[in-house]
Amino acid sequence: MNDSLPYATIPKAPEMVTPGTVISRMIDGLGFRYYWATEGLTSNELEYQPDNEGRTIAETMDHVYNLSLTILRSAQKRPRDFSKKQSPMDNDKKRKTTLENLAEASSLFKTTEDLAEHKIIFVRSRGTSEFPIWNQINGPIEDAVWHAGQIATLRRLAGNPMNPKVNVFLGKLND
Repeated sequence: MNDSLPYATIPKAPEMVTPGTVISRMIDGLGFRYYWATEGLTSNELEYQPDNEGRTIAETMDHVYNLSLTILRSAQKRPRDFSKKQSPMDNDKKRKTTLENLAEASSLFKTTEDLAEHKIIFVRSRGTSEFPIWNQINGPIEDAVWHAGQIATLRRLAGNPMNPKVNVFLGKLND
């Protein structure tokens, strides 16, 4: 286990329940699930796919990384610019960066006064599109949770199940 990465455990819950702390906690739950779904994957599992139609685990991790960028840019009140080419990363770096993106986004949302300011703005070669915070919840956040579950399922099918001590309810490993 790499304790230097965020989300080996879920951070302590905020004292106050506010719109920002609720979004923050949703991201923390995602980070915890993603951490454990991707912890200890080997190159064999990363290339695993149950058939020729679906994504490999590595491709699913790419997708979650991109979702984490969208979540972070919204938290930063900055656009997600798809017109800029991304540098390739190995899977360890991508996992680390994904977890760090989620931790930073959580921290920013936790202190926000007005969630309406955190739009999702996409910049593409054909123009810019903008979406309200509601799309953040049912879009990138929940999509990434969905894919963390897929990774957990795929790794089980590949013969390397997730740590059975993971307790998503408590946000820690069972003793």
